[in-house]
Amino acid sequence: MSDTQSKPEISLHTPTAEDGAAVHHLIANCPPLDTNSMYCNLLQASHFAQTGVVAKIGDEVSGFVSGYRIPGREHVLFVWQVAVGEKARGQGLATRMVKAILSRPGNENITHIETTITPDNKASWALFEGLSKKIDTELERDVMFDREKHFNNEHETELLARLGPFDASRIS
Repeated sequence: MSDTQSKPEISLHTPTAEDGAAVHHLIANCPPLDTNSMYCNLLQASHFAQTGVVAKIGDEVSGFVSGYRIPGREHVLFVWQVAVGEKARGQGLATRMVKAILSRPGNENITHIETTITPDNKASWALFEGLSKKIDTELERDVMFDREKHFNNEHETELLARLGPFDASRIS
């Protein structure tokens, strides 16, 4: 098998509403991600397109990052979800997608990234630990939503991972 066959070409795009349904199906096929309604994914792909990215292999959605600027703290990108389909795994796609958001015109004043991760989600911890090294910044952790206090014991504790400060205009 040649390198091009083993590693398909992946293109990154600003999401559109037309990507919403495919994003919904991608997330459903990426456990342990929590699924949202398809309507939520349509809003993420349209209203929050500036802080999201879709990855495609041909016309197939193979990756998605959803995020938003925290109201009143516009210098912070909150990464809501990162989904990478099976065909696109093992290629550093998640890091590429987050960096694509940071390097997009209009996002150059982002100085921090925040996200929440359950303690046992090794893939997400590896992504954000690796990203903090690649952009030469610190990664802090703290409880954001507690299993008992916030989730009524129906969901694992979500730890806040905070990266920064960094200069988004220098990220490529």
